[in-house]
Amino acid sequence: AAAQHLVQNTQMHQVLRSGKPILIDLLSNRAGTFVVSRIPLRDEAGEVIGALGIVLFDQASHNLQPLIAKFAQMQHDLHEAQRQLADKKAASAHGSRQSRYTFASFVGSSPAAVEVKRQARRAAQSGSPVLLLGETGTGKELLAHAIHAASGRASGPFVSVNIAAVPDTLLEAEFFGVAPGAYTGAERKGRVGKFKLADGGTLFLDEIGDMPPGLQAKLLRALQEGEIEPLGSNQIVRFDARVIAATSRDLPALVREGRFREDLYYRLNVLPIRVPPLRERRSDIPALVETIGEDMAHRGVSPPELTADALALLAAQQWRGNIRELRNVLEQAALRSDASVLDAEQMEAVLRQSGLASVQPALPPEPQAPDSGALLRPLQEQIAELEQRAIAAALQATRGNKLAASRLLGVSRATLYNRLNPDAADRAP
Repeated sequence: AAAQHLVQNTQMHQVLRSGKPILIDLLSNRAGTFVVSRIPLRDEAGEVIGALGIVLFDQASHNLQPLIAKFAQMQHDLHEAQRQLADKKAASAHGSRQSRYTFASFVGSSPAAVEVKRQARRAAQSGSPVLLLGETGTGKELLAHAIHAASGRASGPFVSVNIAAVPDTLLEAEFFGVAPGAYTGAERKGRVGKFKLADGGTLFLDEIGDMPPGLQAKLLRALQEGEIEPLGSNQIVRFDARVIAATSRDLPALVREGRFREDLYYRLNVLPIRVPPLRERRSDIPALVETIGEDMAHRGVSPPELTADALALLAAQQWRGNIRELRNVLEQAALRSDASVLDAEQMEAVLRQSGLASVQPALPPEPQAPDSGALLRPLQEQIAELEQRAIAAALQATRGNKLAASRLLGVSRATLYNRLNPDAADRAP
């Protein structure tokens, strides 16, 4: 068939021109999604004389749903990769420092995770200083990147300073820069400070609670006036940077002890956000384990697969180091164990080897929400079932210690014994 005899607005023309088939393609229109194959037709001499299209109509959208879903996900991943590549090219062209994370990078759907992301998104719409409070390893730096990426300064630089990692004698130069020849050994061309590098973007001050008192007054002035004075210079340098600070320390306590300036604290504490510890968002641990495993795989480390009871054991731990500690344990599990699948017993051994002071037993599974039929029963019967579940959880948490379990439940030991053996209580005189 000649090209003009082919159905228009299809890929049949491409098959006719190239002589190559297009096999197992998905075609979507108002009628639905169909599987289409297009093959060239050749004469005895091998010349392409036409093209044939084959469409599978027999419930393709139902029978091939996994294929269709995977195709859609691949299309989405392709578009996302193209967008990220375009962003990186733009950042490279501007020569600026860009944020590495977005709110999607803060993994978790627990109420605590959803709330902190809600607060951070609101903070991104403001230009006021943000103070991120939380234990080490909770993801404060990641949130700082995400706030910058969602703000009106996203196209500007994101500059980070870990105050605890810089010697006190070098912090002032790190912040404000150095004029050429300011002191012996100074760079001939001078040095631009982090405040100026962050001009037009965001300056992230990590571990602000470790800032030496002598520099706090200069930092306060820089934040109030929007100007700095490089070391060895008499010239004032203006800057426009949004400040996000973070600390794992108790700033109000440091203020009371006179180790942190009260006026600087109030300057930074405009939009405080408490980042929850991992033990307050235990339901996020499976998703975090999967995300950390993917990152390990990208770095060439084969992550172990965990059974349900191994995940339950991880969810029961206190995680004083939070997500950073969880990552460390998973990396140790990958390096210490030859098994591709780890159960609770093997994971407990890894936890002990990693240096945990005490390994907590796995929590009992949360009961599923009952349907309306299960609720239409005598109330006394439902209360008795709930009591038994609570008692079982308390006994498991205390390793069978009934006195400790009674204290956890807020009842006397006699009451606990009665609930454990209701028949004996009914027979008592």
